[in-house]
Amino acid sequence: MRVGPSLDYPSNWVYRRRDLPVKVVQVLGLWRKVQDPDGAQGWMHVRLLSDTPTAIVRSAIAPLHGSPSDGSATLFRAERGVVGRISDCSGGWCAFDVKGRRGYVKASDIWGAIDE
Repeated sequence: MRVGPSLDYPSNWVYRRRDLPVKVVQVLGLWRKVQDPDGAQGWMHVRLLSDTPTAIVRSAIAPLHGSPSDGSATLFRAERGVVGRISDCSGGWCAFDVKGRRGYVKASDIWGAIDE
């Protein structure tokens, strides 16, 4: 992540964690101003970003259910900081895939690319 939209600007952060979600807050040519889960903002070249929607668990424990309902069986629990790929977000729930383990998580328990 850089402090400005060019290679001429210094880096202010280096991300080493794959699939860490960021939100694009501004677009300038091939550069994107992004915000990470902790609120830090900076510029990244578009080639460093992925179109795959991901999210990070922000609650202490996030139960993953077999269907998008509180009454459904809990398949497993994800701790704060777990990153997964998300899809099918609606009605306050998202399908969440953590390294092949899939379930539905409440959207309020995660932070990321959630479009409802």
